[in-house]
Amino acid sequence: MDIRRLQAFVKIIDIGSISRAADILNIAQPALSQQLASLETAFKQKLLIRSKMGVTPTAAGLELYRHAQTMIKQLDRAMTEVSSGGGPLVGKVSVGLSPYSSGSTLSLALLKEVRAKLPGIILHLTESFDDIYSEMVMTGRLDMAIIHGAGPIKGVNFTPLMKENFFLVAPENSPFAERGSAPVKLSELTEVPLLLPPDYNFVRKRINTAFARKQIEPHIVAEVEALLTLQDAVAAGIGFTILPWSVASKIIVPGKSRVHELRSPIIQEDVSLCVPESIPETEAGVAVRNILIELAKSMVMSQNWPGTQIMDANN
Repeated sequence: MDIRRLQAFVKIIDIGSISRAADILNIAQPALSQQLASLETAFKQKLLIRSKMGVTPTAAGLELYRHAQTMIKQLDRAMTEVSSGGGPLVGKVSVGLSPYSSGSTLSLALLKEVRAKLPGIILHLTESFDDIYSEMVMTGRLDMAIIHGAGPIKGVNFTPLMKENFFLVAPENSPFAERGSAPVKLSELTEVPLLLPPDYNFVRKRINTAFARKQIEPHIVAEVEALLTLQDAVAAGIGFTILPWSVASKIIVPGKSRVHELRSPIIQEDVSLCVPESIPETEAGVAVRNILIELAKSMVMSQNWPGTQIMDANN
């Protein structure tokens, strides 16, 4: 089995096109097609489905894709670690941080700590609404990710970091402003125009679940993924939003928006660090993981986030 064939196969899946993959790999398309045919012969399985729209993997192709990514990443790690000759930690470590979560607020602190303590490591940080981080960790596309929920999910392990409550972010002149610090009940939000992320985001899922359990419908007027747009929209009085404190506190505009505690029910979510179950961690990855865990704990304690509780693996 030639590792280059597996690398080419992964590229085809990532690009979704044999011809475009051939261009990127600087390989003639017939030669790349022949490599694919050799893989299908070796595994005695059809790996790709061709159409006018490109190519999509079969079930067998997806399984090979997952294993191929693991093997390629392991080879890259071996090359890096052997070349370093036991010197300072080097290599690339990729970390996924869920948007609209406490994970995203850790990105700058993590970057600073890694640059100061592990200068030989290239840190790859990503925040995406579209990607499913647990799958990316399981297949080796990410070394780790901070996600919401604590599993179980086959192929990944979870380390609980914190449990955080969600809060209402409202325009300064909203009807709730006269209450001061008094909590707002979820049932009072049925007529409130809400600006929320799309359905597939964890914040939206938790909000949908909370409203459904109270048997009431949220009044959603827009779905917003850009945090700066959400900040400006609430400050302009266009609508309200619901976010974890770690994010809600960051988008407040003094004199134009404020945070209110939510009750009946409390909307709450676990935050966990997700790592692969079957792919061995590198020394660099372990070092970054330890920094990330300590940063999460110290940030909660030092900033005294309301409604946020530090957790550990035994909780």
